[in-house]
Amino acid sequence: MAQWLPLLSQHRSTVRCFRRGDLIAGAGGVGDMFARIHRGLVGAHALLADGREFIVDIMPKGTVVGEIEVLRRRPMNLEYRAVSDCELHFYDGRLLRELCANDPHFQVEVLSRALSRINDLELRIIANAGGSLMSRLAQTLLRLSMIYSVDGGDADLVTISQHELAATVPASREKVNQCLRRLRESNVIGGSHGSIRLLNRSALESHARNCGGAA
Repeated sequence: MAQWLPLLSQHRSTVRCFRRGDLIAGAGGVGDMFARIHRGLVGAHALLADGREFIVDIMPKGTVVGEIEVLRRRPMNLEYRAVSDCELHFYDGRLLRELCANDPHFQVEVLSRALSRINDLELRIIANAGGSLMSRLAQTLLRLSMIYSVDGGDADLVTISQHELAATVPASREKVNQCLRRLRESNVIGGSHGSIRLLNRSALESHARNCGGAA
């Protein structure tokens, strides 16, 4: 999305800052706005019918949120929350529709990037379906470490609550904590409450590849 992100910076935006845990946009919201993450991390949450929560994706700076909804004139189908302190630049939805209408190449780039994100999500869900909990947890920690490093942070330090991690894997907090305990006991990870430090990436990658076996 190298071409259209700089283009957005040439247009008027509303800058809003959020603290970790703040609601950015609720599911079903009908506001005609989309946003670019300028700093920090944003989580896309799916609220399931039985009350459980699934964190569909965690997005770093440079990601655009809500572009498909404003193009389709549809309400948000996910809830967006700040995973860390973050800054978002909000744009009027009419701007995106006008840019797409006037520039077919711009439209292709926007839609291609959105479809790529959807495809990545589908592949991740398929991979998780056949993996053990330990494998899914290891894959999640490795993926989050890459996402956290995009904002210039320590790639080996993932700041995430137990609730958020369980919702991202997804699995129950109890089972996720059991796996975390095993990883700490074998010195694969460390860290204190609310953060996880990756100590042995090779061992974590081995767990990520081991899709079979018990959790």
